[in-house]
Amino acid sequence: MIEKRWIISFTLIVAVALFALSWEFVAPAAEAVVDTSANVVSSDVAWMLTAACLVLLMTPGLSFFYGGMVGAKSVISTMLQSVICLGVISILWVVVGFSLAFGDDVGGMGIIGDPSTFFMFKNVGAMPHGVMAPTIPFILFAMFQLKFAIITPALITGSFAERVRFIAYLLFVCFFSLLIYAPLCHAVWHPDGILYNDFHLLDFAGGTVVHMSAGFAALAGAFVLGKRQKKEHVAANIPFVLLGTGLLWFGWFGFNAGSAVAANGTAAMAFATTNTASAIAMLTWIFFDRINGRKVSALGACIGAVVGLVAITPACAFVTIPQAIFIGFIAAIISNLMVNWKALKKVDDTLDVFACHGVGGMVGMICTAVFAVNGAGEKVGLIYGGTHDFMLAIAALAIVAVFAFVGSFILYKLTDMIIPLRVTEESEQIGLDISQHGESLTPEA
Repeated sequence: MIEKRWIISFTLIVAVALFALSWEFVAPAAEAVVDTSANVVSSDVAWMLTAACLVLLMTPGLSFFYGGMVGAKSVISTMLQSVICLGVISILWVVVGFSLAFGDDVGGMGIIGDPSTFFMFKNVGAMPHGVMAPTIPFILFAMFQLKFAIITPALITGSFAERVRFIAYLLFVCFFSLLIYAPLCHAVWHPDGILYNDFHLLDFAGGTVVHMSAGFAALAGAFVLGKRQKKEHVAANIPFVLLGTGLLWFGWFGFNAGSAVAANGTAAMAFATTNTASAIAMLTWIFFDRINGRKVSALGACIGAVVGLVAITPACAFVTIPQAIFIGFIAAIISNLMVNWKALKKVDDTLDVFACHGVGGMVGMICTAVFAVNGAGEKVGLIYGGTHDFMLAIAALAIVAVFAFVGSFILYKLTDMIIPLRVTEESEQIGLDISQHGESLTPEA
């Protein structure tokens, strides 16, 4: 007699195969802009292929960064929560995520894309897109943007580390990607997006779309899942954190400089400001720790470097090198204060995701609104008299913060109704590596 599990497996394989074949029969969207007359620029293609690979590397880097900071009983689980996004989001993005983010605007509202525009990557091929990717194959643009969509939910995982049920987390990742990330991506980066057009929001590489959304979702997750039974823990592997920081820093050049979508001077400037802001933030963090009576630590240096990378992300192509130094400096101090703020410590955000990514992203966005010279060379920052644009940017930040926090809070609750989010007390005591995956960092564990 054929076992039930084999019948289910075979049925799933057939269903996926039929689904994959169905894309040829999906009607193309009427407004999809494919520029058949545009010339593909080889240097841009080479750079964007490289940049996409660099951004992809950030997710394994994040897994080492987070995995080294948690307790020894949950290292594998924490790292897998990042790495699994490579699989989950890649499929979601191809099927419908890219359409929701970059498809034709629905209803002229600038909030979400038409899911049928690029369903199953229909109309996403080797030809450039006349607006979003004029010098590279549109499919390369789509794959580059995929890497951003992958790392954003992975960033959230540090907030509920050591207590989340893995299967429930997978469900939440799907909800978050489609209902929080995609609308923000559309609103900020699509040519018809409401925050791009109506609020004139400048976010070159993801201060709002990636870091604020992840930071506020992390804060909501910490509230919903509650505190760990044993809040204090010893970081399992500081060398993992150092390795992860190096991979993140390296990959961030693709993240920021790649957002120029061309091999040009804008990419070069973003490259330089990114490195400079991270460097000063790393040094500021460790010296600020020392001034406040704390030891200079490898963990602190790594966290400081990442905060600098986060803060410069939205501004990297809109500011000068001295301004990048200021952004990294001020972001490191503010995030350090938030990490050590007693009121915030009452919320068990395990790896301080909100204090680093949420706050760092907000500092970066505010500094962008203060200093920015936009892509057209117009001095729109507050210091140049751009008061109106500054106030619009602050309003946009408030909208993003509320949307990301409240929306994520609702999605956590919905997920919990379907599959309990939190593991049992016994599973938490054993550690997530064993209880969720039957694996351990060491054979003795």
